[in-house]
Amino acid sequence: MDLFEYQARDLFEAYSVPVLAGRIADTPEEAEAAAREIGGTVVVKAQVKTGGRGKAGGVKVAHSPQEAKEKAAQILGLDIKGHIVKRVMVAQGADIDQEFYFSVLLDRSNRTFLSLCSVEGGMEIEQLAVERPDALAKIEISAVAGIDKAKALEIAKSARFPAELQDQVADVFVKLYEVFQKEDATLVEVNPLVLTKDGKILALDGKVSLDDNAEFRHEREEMERDELDPLEAKAKEMDLNYVKLDGEVGIIGNGAGLVMSTLDVVAYAGERHGGVKPANFLDIGGGASAEVMAAGLDVILNDEQVKSVFVNVFGGITACDAVANGIVGALNTLGDRATKPLIVRLDGNNVDEGRKILSDFAHPLVSLAETMDGGADEAARLAS
Repeated sequence: MDLFEYQARDLFEAYSVPVLAGRIADTPEEAEAAAREIGGTVVVKAQVKTGGRGKAGGVKVAHSPQEAKEKAAQILGLDIKGHIVKRVMVAQGADIDQEFYFSVLLDRSNRTFLSLCSVEGGMEIEQLAVERPDALAKIEISAVAGIDKAKALEIAKSARFPAELQDQVADVFVKLYEVFQKEDATLVEVNPLVLTKDGKILALDGKVSLDDNAEFRHEREEMERDELDPLEAKAKEMDLNYVKLDGEVGIIGNGAGLVMSTLDVVAYAGERHGGVKPANFLDIGGGASAEVMAAGLDVILNDEQVKSVFVNVFGGITACDAVANGIVGALNTLGDRATKPLIVRLDGNNVDEGRKILSDFAHPLVSLAETMDGGADEAARLAS
């Protein structure tokens, strides 16, 4: 789960990371009150989970409460890369001397933690990594040892911080790693980390991603989250591994590897049929029951973008007859609401029984495919 900037700021403050005062506002009037409370120059910042807010007009400086109200009115309702601004943060202004970059993240490819740090902050780190790779220090972090003061100083020196700043920024790195570790984060990023003209180091803009698998260790029920797509919300309630995509062929499979392969095969087949694409990722799991299959079909058949469905199952723990019964049950439950053709490819445990169940059911929307490629091609053809 990615946090909004104001949530990251509040989290940093709880761990004694130096930050500026900030208040959230959902209306221009609330922004005016927040600016009056903070005092002085403030920055009104759109609270959306995407980059490029400044270029899109989502970050504005205000020199008075009245101006903060006006700036908030301009930002609220703004569309930034498909994200509608519903809330702003009114943050205390800073007299910036220099901007830096720091992050610690989970490096999945190398199975370790990684710290990225640079004395050139403020710009997109991906752009810096490409244009100036020598300006970005990459330091592996042991999950056992973490970032103590010695490791933090190593990071500061590798990133070429001036000697007079190394001790100060190292203290901040240690605290940011504490956020990363204790909150079960996969990313803690500060861009920019700034040096003010009066010599203070401040975390000016934070980005934090939390590991959803660790939620049982934390009390996050009241934390503001993005609104899920209605279908994704429904799938989550049913405990389905579902991700909505922008395509026309609904996909159901058992096992993440098989589903990923099915997405590829459907995409290739779709190139022959007008550019048709997969509409979703849905893994019903290796031991899924007939009820899970029925729940998955219920979600996919209610997706208006879906024109056809490809069910691709290899019977192992879940036998093919159980899958077939799930399809029959789902179609009986949906009744007239089921209007989209289903191409079903079954193989593996009890495959003959499964195919017989579907053949005897003889539903006009259901067709059996002998092979994965054949099923994908037929589903793409029907969707086109």
